Amino acid sequence: MQAFQLFRSCSSSLSARSIARASVPVGRRAAMGTRYYSDDKAQASEGEETKRLEGESKETEEKPAPPSPEAALTEKLAQKEREVTDLTGRLRYLQADFLNLQRNAAKEKEQTRDFAISRFASDLLETVDVLAIALKSVPPSVISSASSSSSPSPPPSNSSNSSEPSEKSAEVYLNELHTGVEMTHRLLMQTLFKYGVKPFDPTGDKFDPNRHEALFQTPVPDKEPGTVFNCQKTGYMIKDRVLRAAQVGVVQEQQS
Repeated sequence: MQAFQLFRSCSSSLSARSIARASVPVGRRAAMGTRYYSDDKAQASEGEETKRLEGESKETEEKPAPPSPEAALTEKLAQKEREVTDLTGRLRYLQADFLNLQRNAAKEKEQTRDFAISRFASDLLETVDVLAIALKSVPPSVISSASSSSSPSPPPSNSSNSSEPSEKSAEVYLNELHTGVEMTHRLLMQTLFKYGVKPFDPTGDKFDPNRHEALFQTPVPDKEPGTVFNCQKTGYMIKDRVLRAAQVGVVQEQQS
């Protein structure tokens, strides 16, 4: 009895399921029975293809067209002209530098030759000063009187003394010594002139510290302050250089 009831319940449930399935439309059953998939993969593949095509188009646009042979030759010629201009400028600079070097070398050689005796001439100036002081130590009046007394006098009448030389006075000896010192001084100055050494006396000139050496200053009436009124030692130049500065006295400004 129980088995029969179980059989009836199973049969009724199967019949109810069949009726419910029969009541559903065919289109809906087909839709319900169909399995759908996502389109992400298809869209991704389409996006990658689009990007690849865009990249190829950009590369095609950015890649310049190959230059023509005429344009390449023109550019190469312009480059060579620029190189020639640069090398020509460098060559001219080198030539100018070489000419300046030659000019400076010749100038230095000339200066070395002209001023080679500077130290020797400077030492020799002391001798010139001593000779000049010796000449100034004898007054001109004594020289003139000695010259007049050295005129030839008639020989003495005594024949015994004719073989003995006539004695000279002190004035005559002084005159001869002065003449010898003067000749030595003149010859020495001529030798210095030959090598471009020349004296200068700045008396009356404006004081120049590059050419003058001030020994003292004193106010002098009717003299402009800053001028040289006394030269103690003569200055000397060799060419255009000062060999020895002149030692001078300078007029001082009067204080009221």
